[in-house]
Amino acid sequence: MKIIIKSAKIIDSKSPFHNQTVDLLIADGLIEKIGISLPKEGATEVRFDNLHVSQGWFDSSVSLGEPGFEDRETIANGLNVAAKSGFTAIGLQPNSFPVIDNQSQVNFVKNKANGFATEIFPIGALTKASEGKDMAELYDMKKAGAIAFGDYNKSIDNANILKIALQYVQDFDGLVIAYSQDPNIKGNGVANEGIVSTRLGLKGIPNLAEELQISRNLFLLEYTGGKLHIPTISTAKSVQLIRDAKAKGLNVTASVSVHHLVLTDEKLDGFDTRFKVTPPLRTEVDRQALLNGIADGTIDMITSDHNPIDIEFKKMEFDTAKNGTIGLESAFGALLTVLPVETVVTKLTAGRTVFGLENNTIEEGAKANFTFFTPEGKSTFTKENILSKSKNSAFLGTELKGSVYGILNHNQLVTK
Repeated sequence: MKIIIKSAKIIDSKSPFHNQTVDLLIADGLIEKIGISLPKEGATEVRFDNLHVSQGWFDSSVSLGEPGFEDRETIANGLNVAAKSGFTAIGLQPNSFPVIDNQSQVNFVKNKANGFATEIFPIGALTKASEGKDMAELYDMKKAGAIAFGDYNKSIDNANILKIALQYVQDFDGLVIAYSQDPNIKGNGVANEGIVSTRLGLKGIPNLAEELQISRNLFLLEYTGGKLHIPTISTAKSVQLIRDAKAKGLNVTASVSVHHLVLTDEKLDGFDTRFKVTPPLRTEVDRQALLNGIADGTIDMITSDHNPIDIEFKKMEFDTAKNGTIGLESAFGALLTVLPVETVVTKLTAGRTVFGLENNTIEEGAKANFTFFTPEGKSTFTKENILSKSKNSAFLGTELKGSVYGILNHNQLVTK
């Protein structure tokens, strides 16, 4: 199969064609030629307005539903959503039923994802059933294809389990993910502790709940060595803690969600449960600190933290509604409202290096693993833009910038 991509501006700082507008000829999934005004030669033509091309984006934190919660999302539809949102690969969180905590569950989701343009890379649970009591079968899951180990949105209360895990995975260069929110300090909190929660009468979650747990986890990393990833940080002090840890030479990485970069707790004024997420939306001071952490490299990557929730668990009183928002479809357009396009692309591809995935520069002879997009234009995000089965988006009604055209991966072209 031959594909020719016409008049595409390359956004790839490692490519010799970075910031150049060129044609790309793809043959059997490889970049055969890059140049100006290449002949079509019977190839399928890809041409869009103001077309930009980058390396395929990777989302390090995506929850689907299958197995067990297919009513929220299936693997097949989830991968279609990811592809049309610009992602050629996703890190699948283990919060299904049963939890992905053994080799057979890793094999199950990988087999279900065969044949799709977007690849699934399972994240294995760190503890059995993500209950925080006993370490799961990490090495067996690694052999089956798990790229990291963590319990989704659950802190490890037992510090010794995290210590042993960090030591154990070093034998096979494993990566431990440590979601950081002290459940005892969080208590029954449902929103960021501050002026907004006080005004609305909502129980608060202090920044300390996150920062104290991050401090503990970094102390453990300093003791054990190994590699630690801290996902979806949300406070200014968390950024500084990670900045200091990196300066000390610790092998720690961090991510932030799209919604924490764009939204604040001021959105809670209408008690709209679409904005109930974990960690909670914080203040403008925190949001600016997160953006600074992106700019100086303290925060390594951005995730949509896509988490489909059934409507009956969102259309409830704020205190009892479940946490989570979908985010794949709106990720790129929301990020462009707060960050320049090159930064967005860098942070949506950097996770490949952190998680040890193949990283293909856009050059002749390389694999064609592309995302197609334009940074131009504005549009309001509506339910018609949602491809997921669940509709719990924090960005409904928001004006977004740019748009995604699709992807090319595994010799498959997927466009909207």
